[in-house]
Amino acid sequence: MANSSENNISAPLVKIIGRPGSAEAYTIRDFLHRCDIPYEWIECKSNEEAKKLAGVEGLFDRNLPVCLFPDGTRQENPNIKQIIEKLGWFRNPSRSEYDLAIYGAGPAGLSAAVYGASEGLKTILVEQYAIGGQTGSTSKIENYLGFPQGISGSELAKRAWEQADRFGAEIILARQGVRAEFTPAKGVGYLDDGTKIIARTSICATGVQYRRLGLPNENQFLGKGLYYGAGASEAAYTKGKHVFIVGGGNSAGQASMHFAPYADRVIIVIRNKSLKETLSQYLVERIHNTKNIEVLTETEVTALHGNEFLEEITVMDRKTGEERKEKTHSVFVCIGGEPHTQWAVEVGIIRDEAGYLVTGPDLLQQGKPPEKWPLDRTPYYLETNIPGVFAAGDVRHNSIKRCASAAGEGAMSVAFVHRYLSEG
Repeated sequence: MANSSENNISAPLVKIIGRPGSAEAYTIRDFLHRCDIPYEWIECKSNEEAKKLAGVEGLFDRNLPVCLFPDGTRQENPNIKQIIEKLGWFRNPSRSEYDLAIYGAGPAGLSAAVYGASEGLKTILVEQYAIGGQTGSTSKIENYLGFPQGISGSELAKRAWEQADRFGAEIILARQGVRAEFTPAKGVGYLDDGTKIIARTSICATGVQYRRLGLPNENQFLGKGLYYGAGASEAAYTKGKHVFIVGGGNSAGQASMHFAPYADRVIIVIRNKSLKETLSQYLVERIHNTKNIEVLTETEVTALHGNEFLEEITVMDRKTGEERKEKTHSVFVCIGGEPHTQWAVEVGIIRDEAGYLVTGPDLLQQGKPPEKWPLDRTPYYLETNIPGVFAAGDVRHNSIKRCASAAGEGAMSVAFVHRYLSEG
């Protein structure tokens, strides 16, 4: 079976050869899709087929999946960093110090990179995985200003990446910030490969990660039938199947519409009484008018079953407590998020009870800034309790979880960066 990336109809830049249900192959497909890189997935179902196409001894060989590039290069069971290097995207910081360091390349981080670099700030952007964040996995965004026909999350992210790069922002992929130190007028971020980034100001735009189901054998099926996110790269591989989407937000709603033309049946599982409580009205109407989409209200997934791959799930009616099993090989989970802010505890940045970064007026108590705030002024609107360290987008306390608002906060945060730097 061979399928090309739907986002880009040009010749595939990468051919991926692997076995059905491979978590490693899914990770590669997901990354390439988010980066809007055309690819072809070739599924091997026999040892002879694998040997012929990939040059390995058998279907379950440790070298699978194999990535083939147009110049003849072959990568066996590569990680994302190796693929990035082959694509020519891997780079190290070129400067010893920057004006602005941004962590996270979702809409907020990419927007901050565009505005920071275009306004003359020496800007670096660090992303641990692929550009776009959760937005990058969204099949179609239809309520973003200026795109009346809608735009895929991956295409929007790629355009923003190209825009930031054109203005001179440095973008570092496949590396994650693991520790930070902040002193007056300087922040130091340490990446997981030992790279050190020094900057006069910092913006945290690390967003959120999808919350897990919390079931005992969850890790067993990750990438093998159980996926976190909207799974836009997987639609073409669900032909004739029953697909379950857990969650009732806009990303889940868009995912259901994306899968509907391919899957035989799409089932949305929500804990609430109605999609109207959490979903934009235009999506509610489209889902209602799509014959092969079914909504299970006041229901939750309580168990996962299978041997090597996911084979069925147990769902429970929350009203009656009744449980039943459903056959499926594809469950996509979009049930809200948990912020990437564990690092903030060590450096003393204030978080709320859910882990989101508290900024600006929300830091004030009886009109006064938080304890140990060193400046005469109060924190700027997007500034944390450490001067010169800002937060933007979904990672911020009380933010509006929308792509447009995240991009707006990214731009706004740069305005406050300028104010901070002008203070000397």
